[in-house]
Order: sequence, then C-alpha cells, then structure tokens
Amino acid sequence: MSDADRDRPTDGPIRLLVVDDQYLVRSGLATLLRAAPGMEVVGEAADGAEAVELAARIRPDVVLMDIRMPGLTGIQATERILAEAVDPAPRVLVLTTFDLDEYVYGALRAGASGFLLKDAGPERLLAAITAVHGGDALFAPAVTRRLVEAFTRMTDTGPGTERDAGPPHALTTLTGREAEVLRLVARGLSNAEAADRLFISEATVKTHLNRTMTKLGLTSRAQAVVVAYETGLVTPGSAGGG
Repeated sequence: MSDADRDRPTDGPIRLLVVDDQYLVRSGLATLLRAAPGMEVVGEAADGAEAVELAARIRPDVVLMDIRMPGLTGIQATERILAEAVDPAPRVLVLTTFDLDEYVYGALRAGASGFLLKDAGPERLLAAITAVHGGDALFAPAVTRRLVEAFTRMTDTGPGTERDAGPPHALTTLTGREAEVLRLVARGLSNAEAADRLFISEATVKTHLNRTMTKLGLTSRAQAVVVAYETGLVTPGSAGGG
C-alpha cells in the first residue's frame, strides 16, 4: 500500500466530483449517485477548468471525468488535478462515449485510474467507482488492455517479440519479481490471477505493484500498464493466458 493509500480515509461515503459539459448528463449522474448508498456528490463541474478549481478546493475521493470538453479537455484537467493534488490524490475515472478513444489513452498516461463507457448501467458505474476508490486501477482491465494495444501499435517500429531476458533498460530499477508482476498485470490479469500464476499471495502481488509504481514515479495501475507496453516489457497481442 502506498503512502497515499494509507492516508486515504476508509470509512464514510465516497466523495465524488462529477465533471461533464452536458448538463443533462452531469445532473443525471449526480442524481443517480446521490441516491446510491455509500456515495456523496460534493461537486459538479461543467468544464475542465472548473473541475481543476473544485478538485483543489473540495478534495474529492473520486473524479468522474468527461473526456471531450471545450476549452480545458478532460485529459488536461486530469493532468492538472493530479499534479496539483495534495496526498491522497483523487482517483480519476474517465467517462467516454467511445471504447477506443485516443483521448482516453492520453488520460491513462496522465494518471487516470481507469475508464468507463457512458452507456454502462448504474450497477457497473457504482462498481467502477468503488473499485477505483479501493485502489483497483481499472474496472475492466481486459478492455483497457485492448485500448492500450490499439494505440501502442500506432508507434510500433516492427513486429518484435516479448522480452524474456529481463526488463528493458527503462525498468532496470525493478526486481525480477516486480517486472514479472507488472508483465502479468499489463496482460490484463487481476491481482488474484497474477498471484495464482506466480504461486504467491494476492497481498504480495499488490505490494510488488505498489513498489513498482513508486520506483517508476507512477500514480496509477493504468499508468503502469501503459509503461509496460511502451517499454516493450509486453508487446501488443501477447495473451494473458498460457
């Protein structure tokens, strides 16, 4: 568990900031969340600039961030919120209309904890908020893996193969086990699945992943997945099983 996670309150409702430039979408989300047990909407923002100002002032636990907004975009707002946040920084859950949106990829690189499609039902939305708040980076890691693969392919210089001789140079600060855990997580495995694969406890997997994030200066599991692909530790198309 990181220092930020240790400082994050574990009791009381999850405090939410809802950001969307469309009034009906924003108010609909806020109304739904206000009616949900364990949730508290502490702010609503109509654009990225307002989101940055409110996040600094009210310090929400989770920000529901629309990605495509006029002016300051969701990705720019995410970068500024996380860069200016006092620990514990809020988790940012990106809401998007498109499941392969290049802006979402940019938001993950900026430190967003995950993303969810706007047409997801209420139960999936609440589950995603709870998961992100609890430290799970993504509600749907397999979908995020597909997203990351799609956009890392755009910058591939050749087919390449997954590296088995050890982590690439950018990851040399990691131990062999930390690199192994990162590789499995980037392939879309959950902590429990990675633990089963490596014959270690789920808590140990989480410890390795938190140490990896600290060493690499990352703020979310989603960023760790992106780094794994961009450094070549995992290559697009490599399977989670086998």
